[in-house]
Amino acid sequence: MPPTLRLAIAALVLFGAPGAWAGGDLPLKRVMLSTGGVGYFEYEAKVVGDAVLSLEVRLDRVDDVLKSIVVYDDQGGIGTISLAGKEPLREVFREMPFGPEALESPVALLNALRGAEIAAIGTREVAGRILGVTEETVRLPGDGGTIQRHRLGIMTPEGLRQVILEDVDTLRLADARLQGQVDTALAAMARHGERDRRTLSIRTAQPRSGANAGHRERTVRVAYVVEAPLWKTAYRLTLAPGADARQGDLQGWAVLENLSGEDWQDVDLTVVSGNPVTFRQELYQAYYVNRPEVPVEVLGRVLPKVDDGTVPPPPPPAQAADAFRQRSGRGLALAEALPAMRPAPMAEAPSPAPPGHFAEIAAAESSEATTQVTFHAPTPVTVASGHSLLLPIVSRAVPAERLALYQPATEPHHPLATVRLRNDGSSGLPPGILTLYERGADGVVSFVGDARLAALPVGEERLLSFAVDQKVRIDREDSSGQILTRARAEGGVLQVTTTERSTTRYSIAGAAQESRVVVIEHPRRAGWELVEPKDAKPELTSAAYRLRQEVGPATAATLDVVLERPRAERFELVNLAADQILYYAKAQALPAALRTALARLAELRAAVADRQRAIEQVQRDQSEVGRDQQRLRDNLNAVPRDSDLYRRYLAKLGEQEDRLERLNADLATARAAADAARQALIDYARSLKA
Repeated sequence: MPPTLRLAIAALVLFGAPGAWAGGDLPLKRVMLSTGGVGYFEYEAKVVGDAVLSLEVRLDRVDDVLKSIVVYDDQGGIGTISLAGKEPLREVFREMPFGPEALESPVALLNALRGAEIAAIGTREVAGRILGVTEETVRLPGDGGTIQRHRLGIMTPEGLRQVILEDVDTLRLADARLQGQVDTALAAMARHGERDRRTLSIRTAQPRSGANAGHRERTVRVAYVVEAPLWKTAYRLTLAPGADARQGDLQGWAVLENLSGEDWQDVDLTVVSGNPVTFRQELYQAYYVNRPEVPVEVLGRVLPKVDDGTVPPPPPPAQAADAFRQRSGRGLALAEALPAMRPAPMAEAPSPAPPGHFAEIAAAESSEATTQVTFHAPTPVTVASGHSLLLPIVSRAVPAERLALYQPATEPHHPLATVRLRNDGSSGLPPGILTLYERGADGVVSFVGDARLAALPVGEERLLSFAVDQKVRIDREDSSGQILTRARAEGGVLQVTTTERSTTRYSIAGAAQESRVVVIEHPRRAGWELVEPKDAKPELTSAAYRLRQEVGPATAATLDVVLERPRAERFELVNLAADQILYYAKAQALPAALRTALARLAELRAAVADRQRAIEQVQRDQSEVGRDQQRLRDNLNAVPRDSDLYRRYLAKLGEQEDRLERLNADLATARAAADAARQALIDYARSLKA
């Protein structure tokens, strides 16, 4: 490609990208990062009269910008906000005589403009209409290899002439309109060449009333909320020497990253801890409503009939109303009717909290809203794109008590070295990791462990476990049982209440030379009540009781934890066995009257059992007689009928028949007695009320 031609195209590309970077129009002034995974970015400019401000955003953020963009104008109003469509080049080339692929090279452009008038200026000037460009391979002399050249065919009044494109210095289109189309296409491609960015044009309107309304300078702020990296919290807690110390020095830092793609230069920075509802919607996507397709009615072929004469003409059809003759639409725009909006002024930062033993830092100003806690940097912040920042948000002394927390599921035999941290400040503390240091009596600081801090609202406490306390050992022993506590008989039903007991004994062996405040986490169980230690007022978590036990140096202690749960059962008295009734009749926890009634009930139940056994005995005797009769019948069939043995067997068979009749009578008597005993049991059971 000739140098002149390359420079000309490059100049068109650069010239076609005005306003590609909008930092001069709207510099970034304020950033607010939220733990909801979004960031609030506010830009500010000074304008006079009507103005158009440009703001460049990344393509992947356009949806969020369209969802959340807001304009604050302290005196004027907002007109419209516009940006290029998602596929603007297609619209640009819709009316062009060539497509975007024609601008990939001079050869492609010339072939796309076949027939256009052109002037090629090099060692000679050739003017005419473009016929086309062909590629050819030329072998260099002396086995110097080959090169590719392009031969441009131009139809002139004198005939077809050809020039080598690589030897041409300048190509000039004779048609000014066609040249303008090429310039427009190149400018559009330059503007939209960076596919990952879009430029918003924001029109602001000057005030319409007041003296010199259109000549006063005013402030315009443009802000939006887009996706941003989650900022994190990291704490440092330094414990004072001694196990009985009640205070520690706390520092908190916000760890954040600037991945916005632009430098933050002296911005007003705020970090917010909360859990807001955030979502995305594809607003930068064109949607169309699916409409049913109605086929065009095409009249079929008609064969005229033979004319039979004339008939009266039909009445003229009614004319359609002019309902669709006038159609008008009116766009809606955000205009001056909207009240001017101003951001709330920043509160002045209070004097820094006492630094304790830490190096003095200017901590962020904190404030607490209904659903979130904010930390505002006291001075402007500068962060280069792609860099991270640690912003101090807390620096003060806090109440901190040392404990030994026993959690059997975490460590079965040793408690965890723990600090009870209380938030006595004016705002909540966001969740984060916490590094603990301990200052010795000689002033030397040592690292003792890490902990995790959950969100800590004002006035609440958290236990931070950071190490295993090997100097203290705790063993546990579990046992269980149940106690009959209450019974009531009424309407033939015995209602019994028993109390289940679960007992755990904790045996604590203290440290050899140090005292400990041991906090035992005992599991809570649904439906169970803590009855021992008596008069205990333990702390409650969602899953455990926290029981406090102080243990001196080289001493041992035991703690019995008893949980009880009542269990109610119902029994039909007539279905209980005698030994079951006697079990309740002997229970000293029941009233004497009920025990006496149950003892009588046991007697009646035993009588029923005796009558049932009598029935069973008669039935066994009947079975035995039946077996003897069958034996005698078999013997009678085996001996001669006129023998003495036959007559003997026959006499025995008669005796057994007489006995069977007596047994049948006895069975009827026994059954009647059993029925009477069972009825007496039922009547007595139903009459009980004790």
